[in-house]
Amino acid sequence: MYFVYILKCSDNSLYTGITSDLERRIKEHDWLLPWWAKYTSSRRPVELLYFEKCEDRSEATKRELQIKKMTKSKKLKLISEKKF
Repeated sequence: MYFVYILKCSDNSLYTGITSDLERRIKEHDWLLPWWAKYTSSRRPVELLYFEKCEDRSEATKRELQIKKMTKSKKLKLISEKKF
């Protein structure tokens, strides 16, 4: 199982990524674990706004690319329509 996720950074930018362990990855983005997340390292704290479950890495990667191609307003619309 993989997850596609969108984070809101402290500068109000949005970061989209994939992971097999969502909780661990959020901690990495916030530097609560010793692995480095380059983009978010200077934009902490981050807030999880959205995630989707995917069956495998291939599906998650395809969805991540779809989301990354969206405008910020389309991403915000996607986020507003998703219920956790």
